[in-house]
Amino acid sequence: MGYGNIMRVETTGASWQTAQQDGPSSPGVATSHTMAQTDAGRMEKYRSKINTVGGKYGIAPALIAAIISRESRAGNALVNGWGDGGNAWGLMQVDVNPNGGGHTARGGWDSEEHLCQGTEILVHFIGRIRNKFPSWNTEQQLKGGIAAYNMGDGNVHSYDNVDASTTGGDYSNDVVARAQWYKNNKGY
Repeated sequence: MGYGNIMRVETTGASWQTAQQDGPSSPGVATSHTMAQTDAGRMEKYRSKINTVGGKYGIAPALIAAIISRESRAGNALVNGWGDGGNAWGLMQVDVNPNGGGHTARGGWDSEEHLCQGTEILVHFIGRIRNKFPSWNTEQQLKGGIAAYNMGDGNVHSYDNVDASTTGGDYSNDVVARAQWYKNNKGY
């Protein structure tokens, strides 16, 4: 894919905070994999849309699935399509808060249109990180773009601490580990 190979992105996986979502667990890649596996059954109903959108934007479908897993637990954490206290919409949790992302929700919460919007936002942030850090390799820029999807590119200051301001202090690391699991185990 033109945005880097998700399988070559370095990751430390879930932080201690994220690892506690499904009960006491140790931080790391194995916990991210376990959470991706927990969401895998629910994810199947979105496979066709995920693959279509991934192909349309040149983003690995496994990465879209991983963001869906992290953001909404494949829809399981949403109430009528809403999450984050009504500040985010859909499977990919597009930020509609005027003080945050300020996006207007597009499509149904589990629609292809929504997945297109979320993926467009991701692609936008990968581009912003590429421009901001041209010396980073493609996989580093991809990881930085994933972190920026969570907190904006203005909060990405270095590769060594790319997740410093992300939710749980691990957003890109957790998403990358989940994406690698979806690619290896579910063929996304």
